[in-house]
Amino acid sequence: MSGHSKWSTIKRAKGVVDAKRSKIFTRLTREITLAARTGVDPEKNPRLRLAVQKARDNNMPRDNIDRAIKKASGGDGNTASLDEITYEAYGPGGVAILLEVVTENRKRTAADVKAALNKSGGSMGEAGSVSWMFRTNGVLTVAAVGDEADAIALSAIDAGAEDFMVDDDAVEIYCSPGAIEDIRSIMESEGVAVTNAEITQVPTTTVAVDSGLADQTIKLLEKLEDLDDVQRVSTNAEFPQDLFADS
Repeated sequence: MSGHSKWSTIKRAKGVVDAKRSKIFTRLTREITLAARTGVDPEKNPRLRLAVQKARDNNMPRDNIDRAIKKASGGDGNTASLDEITYEAYGPGGVAILLEVVTENRKRTAADVKAALNKSGGSMGEAGSVSWMFRTNGVLTVAAVGDEADAIALSAIDAGAEDFMVDDDAVEIYCSPGAIEDIRSIMESEGVAVTNAEITQVPTTTVAVDSGLADQTIKLLEKLEDLDDVQRVSTNAEFPQDLFADS
């Protein structure tokens, strides 16, 4: 995919995101609970349906999924308020960063984000300062290599995907948010196993990161990914190709 940031590639190579299963489940639980606020029946709630499927993709126990849905209706006695916030920020060299956050304490989360940015050469941005550089996309990931990857990518385009990116060990398939379930269904009917499917922010333009700033930028992104309240980190940083050879 032209202009893709490659951050997803680095995360897979380095195992940055969700290294601990407990963290995976925490993020999945929050997403399910938020989605269920507009309806607890997955058949009638596309966002909840997608969140539940992602939980299943990550082997989250059914009981955990049910509890997360129940929490949305206050059925477990815990009605703590969860707020969804998007922070806009800049990293070293001026790269754009979008942080999707779910929190029960806005002040604590804002302080944590600012501290992580300040310690690694980043800074907070004003509302709208970087969000215009991203678009909302459905993204499906399939583990594949070589000729198999190319065939899967072309099959995805036939199924309605808008674009794709082939890495060494995976294919990322890009589509409109509303098409993600249909494309997944078609791919799986053809025997292609989808390892992840989500709606996320994809950069429309990228900023090349100087080799001298690459490690600093990655460390910042890792710190942000590791914050308890952060659900997802998106960036338009384009990293040097030799970084992948070393990963």
